[in-house]
Amino acid sequence: MVPFAPRTRAAATLRMKQIALDNQSRTIRRLRAQIATERRGLATTNKELEDTQIALEASHKVIAGLTEIGLSMSKKIERMKAKKKKARESHLVCHQKFQARIQEAEDSMQAQHLIIEALVEEKDGLLQTIQGLQEANGAPAPFDDEWEEEPEEQPEEEEIEDIPLGKGEIDDE
Repeated sequence: MVPFAPRTRAAATLRMKQIALDNQSRTIRRLRAQIATERRGLATTNKELEDTQIALEASHKVIAGLTEIGLSMSKKIERMKAKKKKARESHLVCHQKFQARIQEAEDSMQAQHLIIEALVEEKDGLLQTIQGLQEANGAPAPFDDEWEEEPEEQPEEEEIEDIPLGKGEIDDE
């Protein structure tokens, strides 16, 4: 038996929408994986920043200790001050770079989050559309491979049971 055209178009429409939903699901999974990667990178960046800060604090302690030694070590103190200044500049540059990378990662995560939300909303809308089409077409389930119409079974005639007559009832037979 050949299905009639509206049912075939509806099935094709449902199939195309399901394919779109599958594609969106893959996109969402890929974006979530990218977010996880960005988060791991952000954690690594933060760890590097902490290590740099610890190293800078250690450098500050060394410099402070050398200044207390005395004036006789003024040449060494001057070199250490230059080193300290260079370390601060380097730290500032590193800090600015890390802050820029952190901000970029946060912006990227926020954009991806918005994309995921939009895709989820679109997916919900498509699911509602599919459900509405199913209800309108009386379809059993989305993309069930049983789209061919089954021949309608003739309802069996019910057997009439003989009900015993009570007293005072009339038999019309």
